[in-house]
Parts: sequence; structure tokens; C-alpha cells
Amino acid sequence: MKRLLLAALLAIALPAYAGIFDKSPDKAAQEAAAGDLPAVTVWIDASWGFRNQGAANNLSKAHKAFYANGYRVVSVEPYIENGDLQGFFVTYEKRAYVPVP
Repeated sequence: MKRLLLAALLAIALPAYAGIFDKSPDKAAQEAAAGDLPAVTVWIDASWGFRNQGAANNLSKAHKAFYANGYRVVSVEPYIENGDLQGFFVTYEKRAYVPVP
């Protein structure tokens, strides 16, 4: 129970991070690339700070980090609870390597 509470508090307190266990978008993207994962889904929190600007900035940071590591956005699904935007589940897919002739 204490671990769940700690995870929930981290999710609220660290909005610019992907996931709830202290992973920045850069770190999450690097780990996905290092593990050669074909796809990965991360959580981008929107419940802290300015929802309109903060959420967009957090999504932009995540998209930039994953693109730099060879991934593309597949879907962005908002999560709304009690009428309030809480965050986004974002799925990235490894971009196919197409050699230039």
C-alpha cells in the first residue's frame, strides 16, 4: 500500500516525466532504443501546473526524445477523470529503417 501511495505521489509531483518511476522522456526513450523495443507506451502527466501549456510542453519533450531515438508517435490517448484531464498515454513505434539507394 505504501508503494502505491508513493507511486501516486511521484506521478503528481513529477509532471515532466514519462512514467511514474522517475523516468524523464529522454531516459525512457533511450531505454526503449537500447532494448530494441518495437513499440513503447508511456504516461505523460498533465495534472500539475498549467494544463494547457504544461501538458503540451510535456508532450513535445517526449515526442522529441523518442524521435531522436528512432521512434514515431502512433497514438496519444487522453485520460480524463471526473471531467479533469489527468494526462496522456502515448504510444511510440520504432521507425522502419529504409536504406537510401
